[in-house]
Amino acid sequence: MVFMQKKAFALVLVLGLVAGCSSTGDTMDDEAYGAGGTATGEQDGTTVYGGEDGDGVSARGLTEAEQRELREQDQQQEQETLRRITTFYFDFDTAEIKSESRDVLAAHARYLANNPSQEVRLEGHADERGTKEYNLALGERRANAVARFLVVNGASRDQIETVSYGEEKPAVMGSGESVWSQNRRVEMIYQ
Repeated sequence: MVFMQKKAFALVLVLGLVAGCSSTGDTMDDEAYGAGGTATGEQDGTTVYGGEDGDGVSARGLTEAEQRELREQDQQQEQETLRRITTFYFDFDTAEIKSESRDVLAAHARYLANNPSQEVRLEGHADERGTKEYNLALGERRANAVARFLVVNGASRDQIETVSYGEEKPAVMGSGESVWSQNRRVEMIYQ
């Protein structure tokens, strides 16, 4: 659970950084800042941060091509950050992909579509509740749900292998919802 929270925090931090660094096309002038360089309002200039000496970060020196390249690099970095998440969690007794996993899985699908020689194994898991046979089938349904999502979003079915371990390979030992929620998962392993 702590590992998942750290991943989520890192993702939020990176997305905040990307959003904070992105340009909206709006510009500000020196009137937007007080004498100490603090923001006082938006105006029509290009200096992002300015003090009394006028030093600061300016977009005037970047061509449209350079700005486009920076946006593409930001998007690529965001996709790489999303692809670092390789474990997807499920609610009890379901193979429905959670909404918070969809953007991450879409990033993986784009990567697979752009790299046709790359292969991935999807390992489905379940918590300890239920029979071994039922949990094997549930793990398989979860892995297949992720595989379908990847294919619908651009990956080739030939790139994907699915396997179910049911309850046999828990991520966390023990009982209780906090443990079970970490064991109801699909792990994505690039090969």
